[in-house]
Amino acid sequence: MPAPQSKQPLANGRAGLAENGAEKAPGARRQNRGPSAAAENRAALVAAAREVFAADGYEAPLSAVARRAGVGQGSLYRHFPDRVSLAVAAFAENVSLLEDLAARPDSTLDECLDLLTEQAIASAAFMDMLSGHAGDPRVAPIAERVTAILARKLPGAQDAGRFGPEVRPEDLLMCIGMVSGLIAKTPDGIRRETAERAWALLRRALAP
Repeated sequence: MPAPQSKQPLANGRAGLAENGAEKAPGARRQNRGPSAAAENRAALVAAAREVFAADGYEAPLSAVARRAGVGQGSLYRHFPDRVSLAVAAFAENVSLLEDLAARPDSTLDECLDLLTEQAIASAAFMDMLSGHAGDPRVAPIAERVTAILARKLPGAQDAGRFGPEVRPEDLLMCIGMVSGLIAKTPDGIRRETAERAWALLRRALAP
């Protein structure tokens, strides 16, 4: 069975999954138990990818992901043949969290943008994947799901006078990418402050 996933956006998953009730240390090589270990190894790789991408960025060595998961690179490539397929799996929970928030009748566009920003602060690799590989058939559906979330909440924000009538969901996605790119170049300690200042400027530009 896969290890339980954290419910926090981009929260560090447990790279060392429990075996016989004892948690393995990150990077500890797991015993080869054949096909029965496939689901466990996949879950460990996804959790490790979240940690490695968050710490070292989207271009982090995939060998570092395998080491943190405690599996060989052969196992990594059996589950995920390339970086994009691994990133899509690692950040699937991000989109699900956004969709859950957007599905609440009382949620707002501002709350969705705040969650996207928090996810970018935790790991800019999520937005790097969306903006850098939007044409990839594996990434495109994720970008479409995020755009659909923004499209669902934008009319209410426009009716409330928060955004101008000419603003499109694609414009907001572009702004998120811009803020994410800025965050990626900002030291951890001031990322949130920097994101808030950037959004303040962007919101003035997008206001009616």
